[in-house]
Amino acid sequence: MTAGARRRPVLGIFVGGRARRMGGFPKGLLPVSASGETIVERMVRLAHACDLEAALVGDAASYAGVAPHVVVLADSPAGIGPLGGLAALLAHARREPALAVACDMPFVTEALVTRLRDAPMSAPIVAARRTPDGPFEPFLARYDTARVEPVLAERIGAGVRSFQQLFAACGAAEWPLAPEEQAAWNDWDTPEDLPDWARR
Repeated sequence: MTAGARRRPVLGIFVGGRARRMGGFPKGLLPVSASGETIVERMVRLAHACDLEAALVGDAASYAGVAPHVVVLADSPAGIGPLGGLAALLAHARREPALAVACDMPFVTEALVTRLRDAPMSAPIVAARRTPDGPFEPFLARYDTARVEPVLAERIGAGVRSFQQLFAACGAAEWPLAPEEQAAWNDWDTPEDLPDWARR
């Protein structure tokens, strides 16, 4: 970000998974439409459409040619899983809120990102659940950086690697999805999940 540029909330696109069930192919590079637009390209486009800064979180070496002007945030600390990515995202966001999505969620929409961006922040974290009694989902969630960052640092220092423990420590609030928004959970984990035109 250049000096004097307006700070904006950040959409962190987590790309650090090894995609073993996809044969090691980076899932964010899968085409999300027959036009060839990849999931990561779509997520970056949605971020800009929602007046958010986009950031790739994790090992993004495979994405250098796809999103050349998007900031890349290495896990900090490395080697502890996605909580290290969240710590890097919050450090980059500074005082701005941070939204988190995963690079294997091709059905997240602009309307959904906008609604998450505008969700009330009475709690430090607002996050969706797949089922009423299920765990909070870390990759369709909004984090209040100022309130979450110190708790996250303490949790990491204590050896915690669980998002659910972080949510409990922060007092997360549920962000309900309408029935028509449930498709956001239809992620792509294996080649069998892909439509015919997305298979390579």
